[in-house]
Amino acid sequence: MAQRRVPALLAAGADVVLVSPEVTPSLDDLINDGRVTWHARPYRPGDCEGAWLVQAVTDDGKVNAAVVAEAEERRIWSVRADDADASPGWTPASGHAGEATVGVLAGGDPRRAAGIRDAIVEGLRDGALESRQSRRKPVGVALVGGGPGDPGLITVRGRQLLAMADVVVTDRLAPRELLDELPPDVEVIDAAKIPYGRTVTQERINDYLVEHAKQGKFVVRLKGGDPFVFGRGGEEAIHCARHGIPVTVVPGITSPVAVPSAAGIPVTHRGVSQEFHVVSAHVAPGHPDSTVDWSALARSNGTLVLMMAVERMPLIAEALIRYGRSSDTPVAVVQDGTLPGQRALTATLGTVAGAMTEAGVRPPAIVVVGDVVTVAREIDMIRADMGRDP
Repeated sequence: MAQRRVPALLAAGADVVLVSPEVTPSLDDLINDGRVTWHARPYRPGDCEGAWLVQAVTDDGKVNAAVVAEAEERRIWSVRADDADASPGWTPASGHAGEATVGVLAGGDPRRAAGIRDAIVEGLRDGALESRQSRRKPVGVALVGGGPGDPGLITVRGRQLLAMADVVVTDRLAPRELLDELPPDVEVIDAAKIPYGRTVTQERINDYLVEHAKQGKFVVRLKGGDPFVFGRGGEEAIHCARHGIPVTVVPGITSPVAVPSAAGIPVTHRGVSQEFHVVSAHVAPGHPDSTVDWSALARSNGTLVLMMAVERMPLIAEALIRYGRSSDTPVAVVQDGTLPGQRALTATLGTVAGAMTEAGVRPPAIVVVGDVVTVAREIDMIRADMGRDP
């Protein structure tokens, strides 16, 4: 009990004196650091003198009763840990979420108090209990990475800021289920960029951010993945800075790593791949606008993670083989990664283009090229064998 309560008292700025014949290793560490004064002996009358708060936390009820009786006689606040009914005071179950401190008393029931405390802290951390009516409400624009698609994979900070937004500018790859949790007065602007379909220009998106922020509204730009990984977040941050708008950047779980992981594929694996390369394949190999060195990628032994490659996979596979990658190199394609409709196919570099066409693969999908794909197969085989008779 002392090991649990002493750190909380220190965090509150207390000068802590500990009276106990022996201590745990964690408390010993605090004592050696000079943060706690330790009297290495049992309690004796007079130990409460000069204290503001006394906590009786021994495993001997008689000792606890004596400590509390002395504190009461000296008119000192006191808490008895072993008997709530006999304790003059109760210690609340406390927790922190950002700048908020929560303390819960539940009629002397510590387990119930801790459960309520945990629920409140969790609600504050994920934004469910966040108040938009705050004197310290954020201002300007927040570029929030929403993660690879599963709404549970947005960061705690991202969800907190989303709950405080006046305006949300979102795209089609952001976790759209989270929009249903917003209050009805929050304005949601659809800034989707649909391949070969309806789209909102980046310039118009930039203008949305500045226009609403200048009206005094807190604007969240909710993106899929990470704002600065093929998310054009840098362009938006520059545009806001040029107009004097403060910008907060909240990193997100990036899909080039998360989606393969969701499909059981590690982008690195000891003895298989010591490096991985993330490539935007929205421009095909050989195109004048391409800045990707496909010949260098083909010669490397690292994993290749290809974004926006669905339409150009025949040209990409041909280029990699031409520059030296074996046509037998394992390839995995993961569509709608982390979402309920996630599906994956495996092939080789020589067959993947045809396999994708036959399976009707459509964006968003991520292509993984390299021997790490076989690691996923090994994991699946081990799982399949588990529970079988030898």
